Amino acid sequence: MKKSFLLSLLIFLGCKETSEIVVQRPTFGIVIHGGAGTILRKNMTPEKEANYRAVLTEAIQVGYEILKAGGSSQKAVEKTIHIMEDSPLFNAGKGAVLNANASIELDASFMNGKSLDAGAISGVRTVKHPISAAIKVMEASPHVMLSGSGADIFASEQGLEIVSPEYFYIERRINALKQVQEAEHAKQTTLKPQEKEFLKQQLYGTVGCVALDLSGNLAAGTSTGGMTNKKWNRIGDAPIIGAGTYANNATCAISATGWGEFFIRSVVAHDISALMEYKGLSIQEAAYEVIHNKVAKLGGDGGVVGIDRNGNVMMEMNTPGMYRAQMDALGNLKVKIYKDE
Repeated sequence: MKKSFLLSLLIFLGCKETSEIVVQRPTFGIVIHGGAGTILRKNMTPEKEANYRAVLTEAIQVGYEILKAGGSSQKAVEKTIHIMEDSPLFNAGKGAVLNANASIELDASFMNGKSLDAGAISGVRTVKHPISAAIKVMEASPHVMLSGSGADIFASEQGLEIVSPEYFYIERRINALKQVQEAEHAKQTTLKPQEKEFLKQQLYGTVGCVALDLSGNLAAGTSTGGMTNKKWNRIGDAPIIGAGTYANNATCAISATGWGEFFIRSVVAHDISALMEYKGLSIQEAAYEVIHNKVAKLGGDGGVVGIDRNGNVMMEMNTPGMYRAQMDALGNLKVKIYKDE
């Protein structure tokens, strides 16, 4: 009788314990950026701020719906970046800056965190959505990076949408190039503080997206027009795997925006992943270390967005602002512009 009672008690306690086990459901999430820099409230009109927030919201919701429906992080990143490439607000696609010859040179990269496959393009002039060209390089070529006219030809052969270079020209970028070139010929000592700040802002601008899907796969993509008045086919960090873009299912997915030369030298995106993998840092700790204790000490500035394999989100910068947004599996949306938000 005593043994029977003890057995029943053990079974009861076992059932009670089992009933309290919480099953961890698969999660997903998405984070985007639209460039970092000296983005101040005093320089932003209510209308302009509303426009930025609206496009950031539209873009991230596209990716969120794909992920919610069980779609891949790759598709979510690609379609989200398309929205920003189509917007004249950002330095990518339609809103890209002009080089010293008043022409377009677009760069982009993509990385798959599951396979570590990657693709990139630089200096294209006719591809409407550079991020899709980068993905096609990954999927349909034996290479990781294509550049210039060869990349344009490849994109056309792959059936991607091709447009005239004039499609990308917008008045704001044409005027910005004129201002930069006029300042270039003037003595720096004669420039007003606001003019110097304007020139600095022409050094960078990018859009990017990182995502975690329900299958646990990470992906990262970045697209840019580069630097206003850039010369000699200059290439920044955006199309360089490990500098502007990196994804690894073991750690995180990262997309960067900033002064490309410093982000290349700091290998920013991969360094964040490496600190997580080899030193056990969280994604937030790793990003802070790289942006504030590495890039900043070299003299560079900018920001990064990321998501780790568990869905933890990071948005770090050493600039006054960064256009950014995030959504989690519950649909919670956060759209931010200024650093203090």
